[in-house]
Amino acid sequence: MTRVIYYTASTITGFIADEHNSLDWLFAVEPPPPGSYERFLGTVGVLVQGSTTYEWVLAFEGLLDDPGRWGTLYGERPTFVFSTRDLPIPAGADVRLVAGDVRAVVDRVREAAGGKDIWIVGGGDLAGQFLTAGLLDEIQVAVAPVALPGGAPVLPLRVESDRLTLRSVEQQGQFAFLTYDVRPGPQ
Repeated sequence: MTRVIYYTASTITGFIADEHNSLDWLFAVEPPPPGSYERFLGTVGVLVQGSTTYEWVLAFEGLLDDPGRWGTLYGERPTFVFSTRDLPIPAGADVRLVAGDVRAVVDRVREAAGGKDIWIVGGGDLAGQFLTAGLLDEIQVAVAPVALPGGAPVLPLRVESDRLTLRSVEQQGQFAFLTYDVRPGPQ
């Protein structure tokens, strides 16, 4: 069964990017042992990103100059990017620009997933739209030993504890890896 999963890293203060939309803080932390990310990615059939996340990945990974790296990072998985403007697409990458309400696009995303899971890569606003629409099944957060005074929050909306059930907690190197099941809320 296809699940919609928001899989992200966060600081202990709840930010996924700093006030300049940078993830430099994340790459300064010793990465988790090999295998966990690869296992997760093996369950994923399609990626979903907001335009800020997508543009950051393009720049950080140099994907427009070296489009072959796209396949190294994500394989042949389609990627849906929510944006209200045209964005560059690396040559050979299956990137589909979409706009509007997530409910209007989710059937296309599920079909593209081919029975595998949907990874909401980021950002928090997009994940919040899926949660608000009752379309988010799970949140997986790798909490790093970093504190930032501000930036982009994991979720920029209020979510009460009756919507989230902690399923597991695991130490992965310097990260506390938390998995929450999400209950649909009022639509």
